[in-house]
Amino acid sequence: MDEFSARIEALEHLWMRAWMQRDRNQMKKIAARDFIFLLGSEKPTILDRASWLEAATTRFRCTGYRFDEVYVRRHGNLAVFATRLGLEAQIGDHDWSGDSWVVDLWQKGGVRRKWKLVERVLSRPDTDAKVPEAIRAMQLWR
Repeated sequence: MDEFSARIEALEHLWMRAWMQRDRNQMKKIAARDFIFLLGSEKPTILDRASWLEAATTRFRCTGYRFDEVYVRRHGNLAVFATRLGLEAQIGDHDWSGDSWVVDLWQKGGVRRKWKLVERVLSRPDTDAKVPEAIRAMQLWR
């Protein structure tokens, strides 16, 4: 793994550990202001940054994860991270553990030159009709 790929993967682990620890401040530092979480399922659902930070520290809990083979590609000031993600998680009282595919888009800032997570797309073959509605209920703008 080259140095750039290792750096992006380290940021991914930092993000995931912050989620597990419900560390709102750390996630806020990592997430871009226009961060979007997109759940790709039968009924796709999004959370904006504020909704994600609230949900990830309360109702949408991660207790464990593992990355499979990691793919990182740089496009100028953008980077794509993708992997199969084994996730141990709960949405409220609903167990949401299982394998997913995650694709994250990172952007290097122009002023501070730090990498920020702009978008996370998490997709899984989820046939549970309760999940999209549970994610949608986390949208703060509703």
